[in-house]
Amino acid sequence: MKAIQISAPGELGVVDINTPVPGEDEVLLKIKYVGFCGSDLNTFLGKNPMVRLPIIPGHEVGAVIEAVGKSVPAGLEPGMSVTVNPYTNCGKCASCRNGKVNACRYNETFGVQRDGTMCEYVAVPWTKVIPAIGLSPRDCALIEPMSVGFHAVSRAQVTDNDTVMVIGCGMIGLGAVVRAALRGADVIAVDVDDEKLALAARLGATHGINSKTEDVHARLMELTGGFGPDVVIEAVGSPVTYVMAVDEVAFTGRVVCIGYAKNEVAFQTKYFVQKELNICGSRNALPADFRGVINLLKKGNFQTDRLISKVVKPELALQAMQEWIEAPGKIFRILVEF
Repeated sequence: MKAIQISAPGELGVVDINTPVPGEDEVLLKIKYVGFCGSDLNTFLGKNPMVRLPIIPGHEVGAVIEAVGKSVPAGLEPGMSVTVNPYTNCGKCASCRNGKVNACRYNETFGVQRDGTMCEYVAVPWTKVIPAIGLSPRDCALIEPMSVGFHAVSRAQVTDNDTVMVIGCGMIGLGAVVRAALRGADVIAVDVDDEKLALAARLGATHGINSKTEDVHARLMELTGGFGPDVVIEAVGSPVTYVMAVDEVAFTGRVVCIGYAKNEVAFQTKYFVQKELNICGSRNALPADFRGVINLLKKGNFQTDRLISKVVKPELALQAMQEWIEAPGKIFRILVEF
């Protein structure tokens, strides 16, 4: 079967691999769409230390069930639109014992620590298949990245009394914008691209700040009456935005970090104490977060077309990746169609 493989930094091509045969407790999925995400981009650039090349990328899945193993319970039927929980969990580490399987110490995500789903078929344990009845396979490919943003909002315990600043309006950040707005919060979106800020506004952000052209601190003081935001969700992963999150959050506020900073970050640690901050990480997503996104998309008033920058066939995946590198601020999601 056809698959996309990153063989070395800057090298991506179509290869032929064996079609998987599902086990008794597995589901064979016909892949329809897979999204390129930031981790795939870093892998292509040779900047993802968790990846061993060559690897098949991709973990944002829109698929249709092709066949089910004989031990798969009723409810998963051929022809059903689904997405996939792309994370593994060992069941034995501290995270798993505490019920936070999304943060398993030994997690292996599709396309990162193991071959991904950017191929024609994959076989996965039935417990990792998430039905999305009523949604198209294309929309299913948007569920996982948005669920990561939903999870961050849950980690922040956002309520309708909060002002929430979301730094970074990529797919994950936009997921956080949507979820925070659904909870009734006043949402301030921050990005360096006006097009992304405009999209954030259409998806529920009350205000937008272009951190490249505006004074972020001055605007926040204006918008929050001098207090700063109650919650800051960092969805970029750069030293500058990590520092911004801690510096700008209100006293006794909450900071949730999704992005990985690729370099060391120098904080003014006095703010941790003086502001009595709650600072936490947010990793991956839980089944409830996936369900939240699915329920949102099922309502039919969320225009997913705005989130998809381009749909390409596997043979044009390399070109699409190169275009993303040349204009990173203009890309929301690239989907590969099989």
